[in-house]
Amino acid sequence: MEFKQDFKADYGIQTRMSGLISRVLCQNPSPYTYTGTGTYIVGANNHLAVIDPGPIDTAHGEALLRAVGKKSVSHILVTHTHQDHSPLSRWLAEKTGAKIFSFGPHGAGRKAGLDDEEVEAGADKSFTPDIHLKDGDIIHGDGWTLRALHTPGHTANHMCFALQEENTIFVGDHIMAWATTVISPPDGDMRDYLASLKKIAHENADRLVPTHGPWVENPAPFIRGIITHRKMREGQILRHLEDGPMTIDIMVERMYKDVDPRLHGAAARSVLGHLIALCDENRITCDGPISLSGKFSLS
Repeated sequence: MEFKQDFKADYGIQTRMSGLISRVLCQNPSPYTYTGTGTYIVGANNHLAVIDPGPIDTAHGEALLRAVGKKSVSHILVTHTHQDHSPLSRWLAEKTGAKIFSFGPHGAGRKAGLDDEEVEAGADKSFTPDIHLKDGDIIHGDGWTLRALHTPGHTANHMCFALQEENTIFVGDHIMAWATTVISPPDGDMRDYLASLKKIAHENADRLVPTHGPWVENPAPFIRGIITHRKMREGQILRHLEDGPMTIDIMVERMYKDVDPRLHGAAARSVLGHLIALCDENRITCDGPISLSGKFSLS
């Protein structure tokens, strides 16, 4: 698995990516969004779909409207409810008259029994779709067809959208070419994530289109690499716990010493995701309720 980190950003300009796909990049770069949110416009005829409108950013919204031009937007699709993906959807719906489609509001599909501690500063809790999608739903457009794929893991309500005419899948934050995906409990779930990766692999798509960064042009080996990476990370955690009971901050300090410190908070959330899965499998224990401050030991 080799990450691509030479992506060049052209903000606010429509870039034609294929016969049916164009992109408008929002100028919201960060350690978490890479060069920014890539909003995708699907269609070549009059009625278009917009995928992941992005954050509340009027300049980006106006750039999307310029890209649409005299055509109309018939569908707005949202992969999941984080602040860099969903908030602009309602603004765009009001401007275009299009309906908003997604799995559901933030937390939809989350497993019961997890601590609902506030851990996701990036959650868009005000989002509500007009149309709730379920796995396998087909969205027909003007010369394009999208199939909804429920892919929990990064968030419980995460969906990917398969463009049947080009054998391409819009994967939101589920798979990215520039970095690994953050799995942040309680809304993120590591075992669900691994199962969803295998689900996308079984689609045999020609390419994957993340919301951030470059496309994945050879999905099968890349997905295998992500799964291997996650298994190796769990192996690292188990090896560190052989030294005795340990807290997450110490694990992160050891395992992510070469990673930008600004990302250590996200790394801690992903480590917690692994620890929850390992606790569920009775391979490790926690000295109290499972949390970021807990102390973990081998069973």
